[in-house]
Amino acid sequence: MRLKITLVVSFIFLFIAGTVSPGRSAGKIPFAYGAISSNVLPLWIAQDQGFLRKYAIDADLVFIIAGRAAQAMLAGQVSVGLVGATHVTNAVTGGGDLTMILGLENSLDYLFIARPSIKSGEELKGRKVAIGTPSGSAALATYVALDYLGLVPRRDNVVLLQVGGVPERMAALRAGSVDATSLSPELGQVVTAEGYRVLVDTGKENIPFQSSGLVTSRKLIKSEPQLIENIARAIIEGVAFIHNPANKKAVEQTIAKYLRLDKPDRVEKAYQDLRKKLPRKPCPTIQGVASVLKLMAQHNINVKASQLKPEDVVDMSLCKRLDESGFMDRLYQGL
Repeated sequence: MRLKITLVVSFIFLFIAGTVSPGRSAGKIPFAYGAISSNVLPLWIAQDQGFLRKYAIDADLVFIIAGRAAQAMLAGQVSVGLVGATHVTNAVTGGGDLTMILGLENSLDYLFIARPSIKSGEELKGRKVAIGTPSGSAALATYVALDYLGLVPRRDNVVLLQVGGVPERMAALRAGSVDATSLSPELGQVVTAEGYRVLVDTGKENIPFQSSGLVTSRKLIKSEPQLIENIARAIIEGVAFIHNPANKKAVEQTIAKYLRLDKPDRVEKAYQDLRKKLPRKPCPTIQGVASVLKLMAQHNINVKASQLKPEDVVDMSLCKRLDESGFMDRLYQGL
């Protein structure tokens, strides 16, 4: 119900925002993020610490589950968003204009978590698993975990249910309406502390995977290059802020605020995990995108993905230029 209310509010906003050209550098910039997870911290930091304002960006941040966020960008109702390469791939294979220009998570990092009574993959046969949106990063993480456990959904009668975002999947797991799901580590720790069992930690498998990143249209990059560069600079400064140990308290406050973690040990773990996985220079990786394309085709999520090259999904030029100019290195001077 919370998700439905959020989507209704979001699309009312988008309907109003649709009367404003998404390429404008003045006025509110609609900015979507497709998940509630630590991947979004650089954006929340950029907002709360004033980095977006520093670059004259007046952003309206709105949560829209990733698949719908990509659709809103394709419709021109949202200028930029944080979504995974899976959704960019779907857009591109459908003839849409989206590309990823920053990469905020470059490996698959999910916990595949089951109810306390389930101790092995064998016990998931004939059970229900929540996968989130069918082409999202959490869904692919679930397929990888099932592969690792030797399970084939059709053969083993594993029922895959499209249960929305993280809060909804956690609620379904707790309610017993599903038997397992994939969650990001910072939120997975909440249910594991309650006795739920980690069957697979995909983060330990070191699987290259381009998950969350800054996405926009190639058209907007051409028509409003300074606007897109300014947004990228603000988020990169948010990344550097997170990596600066002097900002630990402020970063932990942001984690607690947006992820609703109310225990200091959970906030501390989320902070440490974030600093480990967040690339200091947040450029997308060709290897990570290639892995996404392979997995999407392999699991029949999008068979056309095999026809794409990573360069069809990401545009590395802006991130490389900002790196080669020394902008990123200067953010870490003295650390």
